[in-house]
Amino acid sequence: MNRKKAIPRETPLLEVKKLQTSFDIDGTDYHAVDQISFRVNPRQIVGVVGESGCGKSVMGLSIMQLLPKESGRITAGEIIFDGFHLENMTDSQMNKIRGREISMIFQEPMTSLNPVFTIGYQIQEVLLNHLKISKREARQKVIALLKSVGISRPEKLVDEYPHQLSGGMRQRVMIAIAIACQPKLLIADEPTTALDVTVQAQILELLKEIQSVNDMSIIMITHDLGIVAEMCDEVIVMYAGNIVERTDVNSLFYQPRHPYTNLLLGAIPKLAEESDRLSSIQGMVPSLINMPKAGCRFANRCPQASPECFTVSPVLAEVSQGHEVACLLYETSKRGEGVRE
Repeated sequence: MNRKKAIPRETPLLEVKKLQTSFDIDGTDYHAVDQISFRVNPRQIVGVVGESGCGKSVMGLSIMQLLPKESGRITAGEIIFDGFHLENMTDSQMNKIRGREISMIFQEPMTSLNPVFTIGYQIQEVLLNHLKISKREARQKVIALLKSVGISRPEKLVDEYPHQLSGGMRQRVMIAIAIACQPKLLIADEPTTALDVTVQAQILELLKEIQSVNDMSIIMITHDLGIVAEMCDEVIVMYAGNIVERTDVNSLFYQPRHPYTNLLLGAIPKLAEESDRLSSIQGMVPSLINMPKAGCRFANRCPQASPECFTVSPVLAEVSQGHEVACLLYETSKRGEGVRE
């Protein structure tokens, strides 16, 4: 976990400010992502963790401007990428950025790849959309890309279809599509889902190598804290559409502050434990339509909650150098009452 920190600069590559993404359900807007702010520096890998339903993938789709038009939309906030405001861009403007400047590896490659087109055609399409090259040149570049992501016999595979490939091979193809134009930012949404442990390790090693060679920044969306420990420089912990903790990877594992983060870490299986029962977090993430209207959204599952937690909404604030937490435990401390145990 002692990764080299990304070199900071005054202007981050990506800056998200008070982003709010809403979905229209029966005529009412519900916020899947609610007033979140963070930044990603050049050559930095930022992990986004939390249970399913916390808003991680919606955040990634918001940055890419790929929300379902009939129901999802950004209702507040700013997304500033390399100096440009993405939230104000038209579809044609975003089409010039997607794949070229920002790319995304989607969660399930079998549903993300088109079953009626060959692998080569789907990678070539990205190249022809963004680069001024011929189809012959594009095909040669596709073969080189497939080879670069560790696929053997790329000359043959380029003419095969997604159903002819294993899960690990399809994920490598998705990575090849994402890095085809050497983007500055890669959003990886659960890039190792449904892969066995050996293939997962290979995919993570491949992503680290690509990031190092191309000087990319990566947003790694995952629920696997082992991946965070292996890959990330900084970590964002999300719960019910909010950021509840944000810090560097070492502090997250050795000095977690938010009760939710502590419970997530406590749920990791430990080889030294004799008990057959795994630790778990009681209850479930609230649904969009049943989100608490006041107080901390984690309060009803939190073992440290006080009556105040159900009425007062915590604010994400710095509790130590570079470590931000949204919890009344630390707001109480600042008022001079000490941190509750």
